[in-house]
Amino acid sequence: MVENQVTSQVASRPAPVQRRGMLRVQAILDAADQLLAEEGYEASTLGAIGKRAGIPTASVYHYFADRNQVDAALMERHGRNVEELVVAAADDPGLGTLREVIDALIDPQLAYCRAHPSMVELWYASRRSPMLVELGESWGRAQASAFWRYLLDRELIAADTPELAVHVGYEAADRIFGVAFRGSRTGDEATIDEARRLMTAYLGTYAPKRR
Repeated sequence: MVENQVTSQVASRPAPVQRRGMLRVQAILDAADQLLAEEGYEASTLGAIGKRAGIPTASVYHYFADRNQVDAALMERHGRNVEELVVAAADDPGLGTLREVIDALIDPQLAYCRAHPSMVELWYASRRSPMLVELGESWGRAQASAFWRYLLDRELIAADTPELAVHVGYEAADRIFGVAFRGSRTGDEATIDEARRLMTAYLGTYAPKRR
């Protein structure tokens, strides 16, 4: 979901076809991840990233045209990891209620954000670049669509529930999620609980009518 969007954004940079190039790309992303987590967004310049990775800044530009492309590639990696965790959690056959499913959606993302502060810096910081905003919106739409289909398959929402309804619920919860991390790098638990309640109550209005 995220990968296609990022690929279109960074297609202009040379593809690292050699092993050395691939290792350098990973080293750059690892260094960016560490700096974002330790020192925040403003301190994570390309020069600082290159220094942390042990790669001259001029060589960093061989793989990434600018800082925005580093951000996008790192965000793609985070997005792929989160998606895998959410899919695994959603496969639990023990999930039976709407709240349990929503918890299975939120809990892996919450745990991942807490374990990876760099994702919080990129995803929820107000200073995000237009590229990251577009990437985040695309990822959110894809996740909401997948969640809509999942809820329909589980018969937790009525068969005629519009996809838009789940998109609205997902977006509202994500905004509250952002508020939780804006005030705390570990995410304020009370605020996150409000996201759970909002999404559960709102989507509950689309629950199938029981006879």
